[in-house]
Amino acid sequence: MTVLSELRMRPVTAERWGWDASTTARLVLAGVVIFTLLVGANLATPLYPLLQARLGMSSLGVTVAFSSYVLALVAVLMVAGHWSDHIGRRAALVLAVFVGLIGGVIFANADSLVTLSLGRALQGVAVGLATGASSAALRELLPQRPDWASRFTLLSSAGGVAAGPAIGGLLSLLPDPTRTPYYIHSAVLVAALVPLWLLKARPAIAPAAGPRPLKVLAPRKPSVSRDARGAFWMAAATGFLSFAVFGFCLSLAPSYFATVVHADSRPLIGLLAGITLGASALSQLLGVRGRLLVPVSLGVLGVSVVLVGAAAAWSSPWLLVAASITAGIGQGIAFQQVFNEVAGKVEAARHAQVISTVYVITYLGSAVPVIGLGFAVTALGLQAAVVLFTALCGVAALSLAAVSLHGALRS
Repeated sequence: MTVLSELRMRPVTAERWGWDASTTARLVLAGVVIFTLLVGANLATPLYPLLQARLGMSSLGVTVAFSSYVLALVAVLMVAGHWSDHIGRRAALVLAVFVGLIGGVIFANADSLVTLSLGRALQGVAVGLATGASSAALRELLPQRPDWASRFTLLSSAGGVAAGPAIGGLLSLLPDPTRTPYYIHSAVLVAALVPLWLLKARPAIAPAAGPRPLKVLAPRKPSVSRDARGAFWMAAATGFLSFAVFGFCLSLAPSYFATVVHADSRPLIGLLAGITLGASALSQLLGVRGRLLVPVSLGVLGVSVVLVGAAAAWSSPWLLVAASITAGIGQGIAFQQVFNEVAGKVEAARHAQVISTVYVITYLGSAVPVIGLGFAVTALGLQAAVVLFTALCGVAALSLAAVSLHGALRS
């Protein structure tokens, strides 16, 4: 089937040539697409101070631009999270790459907060389209190893979010630092689009029956089976808290980190902003197990994020780095465990829809709390607002740890 026939959910009349890639190649391609889209969505983290100066934005403007990406992503997950179950994984990923290309070009050439937010929103649409599709594709390619499918999903996602700020900081050293990173990223997306377009879809989608095949793409009310409900809410709550911390790292943290390390090097600030997310990504490679793993990991996250807020008061760059690393490890292990549990309890036919719903709640953590942080910075100043924000996140993490511990001891 061609991409266009998949988008129409209609079979083609003749067989076409295509790249019948191996399972390994398909795994790599699915991971690379979501990784690359998330890198592009987070290139701007070390560039926000430059964009503030160029466009005359306040700290609140930064959080508005950042949150426009998250809100668009959430809206797409709600409206189109199940699309890849019907148009196919490959077609959904191709559509995501096209939208990501347009969003990156608009963001690079933005001349106001409105156009900046539009570019960010389109990047959010692209990531939203790719999130459920890539997760479902990885699960289909590893039917006997759902734990590894979930691990690859989280590694690709967290790795892309972590790499974005570091890559953005390095590319900002090139001429025209707010545009060049996005032009280079667009070239990478085009390169990824070629094998994706030529790929033979596997498994082929089942053509929709009836005269109105597009009706199945209509928004659906989220629903979770009774058996998976407890795991779903634990995963969603852990994800919401995790992405509240990540949202801080990717929006206002560069300005905060600069005050702690007394430096304004964009590569350094980009690296610091990505430490927590990088540690989270690498933690996906750990094969740790244990009944109390989730509550312990959430406890580590809670203590660590409080220490991130204390680093400025104590003028300790080393504390900032150490606490950022342990926060990422705690978050990564906890989220991997709860994500694996809910993914293992969801039937394959509804995998993309349910996992997209988990991500709806998860990504809201990068929008609602971060906008509140932007208002707090305006009212209290950066350092006081960060201390308050990290303290609240710490309390939330320790509360979740207590809930998880109670459940683990009862089982």
